[in-house]
Amino acid sequence: MLNRSALSRFLIVLMVGAVAVWCVAPTPARAQTSSQQTGAGAGASQQEPASPQVPESGPSKGVGETVIVPRQQPPKPQSAPEPAKVEKLPGIDQPVFRADVELVNISVVVQNRNGDFLAGLKKENFRLSEDGVPQTIQRVETMEAPVTVAMVVEYSSLYWEFLYDTFQAAAGFVNSLKPDDWVALIFYDLRVEILRDFTRNKAAIMDDLMMLQTPGFSEANLFDAVSDTVDRMQDIDGKKAILLVSSGVDTFSKTRYDAVLKKVQASDTPIYAIGTGQAARLWYEGRGYMGSEQSIGFLQADNQLRTFARYSGGRAYFPRFEGEFPNIYGDIAGALRTEYVLTYTPTNAAHDGKFRKIKVELLEKDGKPLKITDQKGKEVKYEVRAREGYTAPRPVD
Repeated sequence: MLNRSALSRFLIVLMVGAVAVWCVAPTPARAQTSSQQTGAGAGASQQEPASPQVPESGPSKGVGETVIVPRQQPPKPQSAPEPAKVEKLPGIDQPVFRADVELVNISVVVQNRNGDFLAGLKKENFRLSEDGVPQTIQRVETMEAPVTVAMVVEYSSLYWEFLYDTFQAAAGFVNSLKPDDWVALIFYDLRVEILRDFTRNKAAIMDDLMMLQTPGFSEANLFDAVSDTVDRMQDIDGKKAILLVSSGVDTFSKTRYDAVLKKVQASDTPIYAIGTGQAARLWYEGRGYMGSEQSIGFLQADNQLRTFARYSGGRAYFPRFEGEFPNIYGDIAGALRTEYVLTYTPTNAAHDGKFRKIKVELLEKDGKPLKITDQKGKEVKYEVRAREGYTAPRPVD
């Protein structure tokens, strides 16, 4: 086995070198450490350095370690609020928070087996049902808009061999974002910690990654981290996602697996998971260093990441080689920027707090299932990704 101390020093050198390659933009003054940015239990993240080119202010900070808290809106004179729009409007310099309206927005991604995204679909090409009952789609939107992404990264000393993959996935994804996109950096080990709140300053995020020190705990509370971040993303409207960089292993979470699955399934935030440590695991398995019990544990961890992605309408990736990462970033970006947003008013208006199952299908103009063919006329199979449902609101006391 590799010497643990030597391996840790080697990984840290690799991680610092990787940042130097990715961080193409000039970095601002070094970020504060995580303990300075986030209070011990109730502190909000500090202001970022001013930059005339890149706006850094995110949504208003609330009380406690909450990434996103909607701003308090003054009461409107109308009897009912207008429906919240899905797209970000020009001139808005922060993520858009939804209003309490009787509308459901469903993000749909259509991708064929070759990895190509299907564009150009119209409203009549979609059939949507809720608990088996057909729904009337009011509008289908495909416009380009900034994306709000919460990066949730496992930073535990549980698996030192995985740290390079973890850092590579996090830094590479930041570098793939566009200038108008919002991103927050959240780390977890024994607890969930907001390293930086939502910002458009990608250089500040990269600087935060450079400031990371040796992981302090050997716990990886995955379920708590996913549950907490899903809650924080719930009040943000528009195009959004969670990027989960994790081994998939959970060691000490207070949240149960079945509870976090229900929350993920009911959420409108897709989860894109990048499983770490695949190369290291293959190396150990090939040399007989990994027992059957540990192998089964990792298979279960991979399945947990796949389930989070599938239930939320996202996707899971398990890169084994460094060269796979650019394609993964491109696939996630393509999904987020070519998704269709279907809006409808449910025929079931009951506020009963129950889960409603959703099914989205593609149709031809004559109502038959949509068929896609290649240049040779051969039928190409495709995948329709959407969240599996939502939870109806509960009665207001």
